Amino acid sequence: MICIAQNIIDGIIAQARNELPNEACGLLVGNENEAVKQLPLTNIDHSNEHFSFDPREQFGVLKEARSLGLQIIANYHSHPESPARPSEEDIRLAFDPDIIYIILSLQEETPVIKAFSIKNGNVEQIEIATLPTP
Repeated sequence: MICIAQNIIDGIIAQARNELPNEACGLLVGNENEAVKQLPLTNIDHSNEHFSFDPREQFGVLKEARSLGLQIIANYHSHPESPARPSEEDIRLAFDPDIIYIILSLQEETPVIKAFSIKNGNVEQIEIATLPTP
């Protein structure tokens, strides 16, 4: 399970809508299974079918997380035109078995957000516990 405050989920949705028609992406930092901060990143692919983090931004996020005593616990990206499930490319590029992969679908009018563990090509959906905004 991953715990995410409603304001962080709202932030992911807002970023995804703002970056349409492209996929939006970023990282969540926190402790253990609780995300405490959303850190949006630039999708340098500028694509509606895939994303890549900007390496300089990604390194900056890692430094910021460490300075706050936090760790990267999840990455997220949006699917503007497909369901909230890992694509074949998402599974192939899921190199970190310890991180949670969050996918937000904007395919329908109401956004759908889901979390996954991806290890060695095996995908398991993880529960998202939505916490009240602090």
